[in-house]
Amino acid sequence: MTIFGIHVTMSILWLILAIIFLIVESLTVGLTTIWFAAGAAVALLLSVFDFSLIPQVISFFIVSIGLLVFTRKIFVEKLKTGAEKTNLEALIGDLGIVINTIEPLVPGQVRLKGQIWSAICKEKKTIEKGSFVIVESIEGVKLVVSRINED
Repeated sequence: MTIFGIHVTMSILWLILAIIFLIVESLTVGLTTIWFAAGAAVALLLSVFDFSLIPQVISFFIVSIGLLVFTRKIFVEKLKTGAEKTNLEALIGDLGIVINTIEPLVPGQVRLKGQIWSAICKEKKTIEKGSFVIVESIEGVKLVVSRINED
C-alpha cells in the first residue's frame, strides 16, 4: 500500500493506528479509544502472520466493539473515573455549629471545619445559635443543613 508516495505495510498501518488510539486515550481518559487500540493490536498481530486485509479489518471491529460494549462499564466502575468528590461535595454529611441563628426564610451562619458559611434549613424551622447541624447539600454558596437531635 502506498500513502503519500511511501510504501506502507498493513502492519505499520495497524501499529500507527494503535499508537494514535493510545495517545487519544491518554489525552481524554474516557476509556473508549483504548478498546480500539486493542483491536488495532489484534489486527496488527494478524497482519504479522500474513492474514489478508478482510480478516484484519473484521477482527479490528469485532475486538474493538466487543471490548467497548462488554468491558468498558466494568473498568469505569473499578477505576471510578469521574467519581472523585470535589471539595464542596466532601462537606456533605459533615457536622457544624450554628453561630448565627437560622430562621425559616432567613439564612444564618454555620462554622464548619474552621470556616464560616451561610446556611439555610429546608425544614422551615428555627435552629438556634450553638446547635449542632449536619450538612445535607450545598446550593450555590449556602449550606443546606438540618438540626441534629440532642437527646
